[in-house]
This record gives sequence, structure tokens and C-alpha cells, in this order.
Amino acid sequence: MNDINPAPVGAESSISADERLWGMIAHLSALAGFIIPFGNIAGPLIVWMIKKDAMPFVDDQGKESLNFQITVTIAAIIAAVLIVFLIGFLLLPAVGLAALVFTVIAGIKANEGVAYRYPFTLRLIK
Repeated sequence: MNDINPAPVGAESSISADERLWGMIAHLSALAGFIIPFGNIAGPLIVWMIKKDAMPFVDDQGKESLNFQITVTIAAIIAAVLIVFLIGFLLLPAVGLAALVFTVIAGIKANEGVAYRYPFTLRLIK
């Protein structure tokens, strides 16, 4: 099985079950964006801010999730503007579906203790 930028071999064992759980929550909390406007950014931001100092894995995964959700928001805004040119009708659902799929994959990987890296992400928060 091929993982996108997997954690080094043996790194999974040093990550506690609590850190893996919060790492997963950092990713999956972005699904709030399907219910609450900008919840996709607020969820990971809240988890990251609360746990970043105590849990290095959550610090890493929280930033990764937050960067991806900021990228998704920018892409969704661009797609919404492109509705004027009709291409946005195709792009907007594609952005939403990709966000859903990658978020779920990231949550599963984080729960396994793998430091997941989203593709096509602007790394604004370092």
C-alpha cells in the first residue's frame, strides 16, 4: 500500500492513542463546514489551538488540516465566482467532493498514527 508521505518506520509506536485520536479529530472536525459556514476552518483551528502545545502530533496534523481547509475555501470561492462562466457548476461540487474524500482519508491515517500530507495544499501555517 502506498501512503502519501508516510511517517518514518517505527514512528507510529511513539504516538499515543490519545494523540492519534486528537489528530483524527483535527482532520474530521473540518466536516463541520458542510453544516456551519467556515466550520471547515474553525474546527481544525480550535483543536489545533487547544492541543498544539501538549501534543506534537496534533500540532503537526492540526496545521496540516488547517492549511488544507484554507486551500479548499480559496478553491471554493474561485469556483463560485466561475459559476458566471458556467465552469463553476462543475468545479464547485468537485472541490466539495475532493475535500470530503481527502479529509476522511486524513482522519483515518491520523488515527493510524501516520502523519498525513494533503496533496495540492498551500502551506500557509508553518
